[in-house]
Amino acid sequence: MQCSKLIEILEQLAPVRCACDWDNVGLLVGRNTKEIKKVFIALDGDERAIEEAVQFGADLLLTHHPLIFKPVSRITDSDFIGERLMKLIQHDICCYAMHTNFDSAPGCMADAAAGMLGLEKTQVLEQEGIVPFETPEGIKELPYGIGKTGYLEQPMTVRELAGLVKERFQLPFVTIYGEQDIKEPVTFVGISPGAGSSMIKPALKAGVEVLITGDIGHHSGTDAAASHMAVIDAGHYGLEYLFLKFMEDFLKANAGEELEIGKADVRFPETFL
Repeated sequence: MQCSKLIEILEQLAPVRCACDWDNVGLLVGRNTKEIKKVFIALDGDERAIEEAVQFGADLLLTHHPLIFKPVSRITDSDFIGERLMKLIQHDICCYAMHTNFDSAPGCMADAAAGMLGLEKTQVLEQEGIVPFETPEGIKELPYGIGKTGYLEQPMTVRELAGLVKERFQLPFVTIYGEQDIKEPVTFVGISPGAGSSMIKPALKAGVEVLITGDIGHHSGTDAAASHMAVIDAGHYGLEYLFLKFMEDFLKANAGEELEIGKADVRFPETFL
């Protein structure tokens, strides 16, 4: 399969127009005309993922987080981004990133995370726009944006919900802000995989009782609790590593006969003592 054809398939799932303006998604390294037979999936395009892609014999490395965020003025071995780019180019491996477009698009990151918790009557937490999207009933105009709100199958305490998040996402631990301030059972929650400090205000505006996200600092967490909204910090990686299995299943369903798929193991970047 030509790289350009694979990109068409990926962008039917997560259109580039769904990405945030500041993001850098799409084909970051490589040739549109390259023949793709093997794809290796990783959350980050770090040294380990690139080395595993090389060992796998990958023609394309598919990542969630973009390898290149800022303009690159030179590609040398004097910095780690340059070294990564050089290795990809030396081994003729394309690199394609699906970041905030995958976060935002209908049926992708936020929907998958909400589904893991069994949330019902879900809505976009912070809507960015409307996008034509193919559904079983045909093409429909659907809202896209960051995060989801929804209702739990049954009311539970903040601590019970934190335990559910930990169980469903198979996490070593979670951090809770506001447990002591919210004693009553909760039902209406928000989930926003990745770095979620910027989602606190939209969640409060939506009336969310508990926001489940990652990368929450002390002040953001305690300020949210002071506004009577609990926050469960499940880690940036903890809510996003579902990308690995999600994209493996998607590619097998949509290009399985033409592609051999490999993926990185689940490995938390932090060490927990």
